Amino acid sequence: MRILAFSDLHHSRRRAEALVEAAREADLVIGAGDFCNMRQSLPEAMNLLSGIDAPMVVVPGNAESSDELQDAAHEGTTVLHGSSAEIGGLRLFGLGYGVPVTPFGAWSCDLTEAHAAEMLARCETADILILHSPPKGVADLTSGGISVGSTALREAIERIQPKIALCGHIHESWGQAGQIGRTRVVNLGPTPNWFTF
Repeated sequence: MRILAFSDLHHSRRRAEALVEAAREADLVIGAGDFCNMRQSLPEAMNLLSGIDAPMVVVPGNAESSDELQDAAHEGTTVLHGSSAEIGGLRLFGLGYGVPVTPFGAWSCDLTEAHAAEMLARCETADILILHSPPKGVADLTSGGISVGSTALREAIERIQPKIALCGHIHESWGQAGQIGRTRVVNLGPTPNWFTF
């Protein structure tokens, strides 16, 4: 199975066009949150991806709520947030939002570490963990070199040991990757990232 994955589209028409074009070769498309900006114009942002024919699995970022994403998602799109799905024999579990709570204010959809840990406890096994935020210590550095990832996400990855954990959120770490045990962690960014299962 060829999987195309991305994060942090942020309503970019140019980025969306490249993803739609790439998706012609994909068996599955994964979107790791932040499709719009500051909870604005999410339906229009999702429409930029309407040319994708492959099944799509998405999690909400901190720029859209789970309910908003569910309402804006097109047919053939599965929204995960503290929930799982099986596609083509692959077990997927997704958790969106900013973890830990961001400094961005009331518009941002965030979870405390404790709430995230509670939602992640529902996952006993997964081949792919789809997250918006990165785990603590991997692909989570700001431009100032500060590690802002989630301890709850790191602990879940250590426990579950999926084959890959996909995330975004920290723009300065787009394209960065690392290992937590057997799990490869990748901060995707809004360009096509390919994985084969």
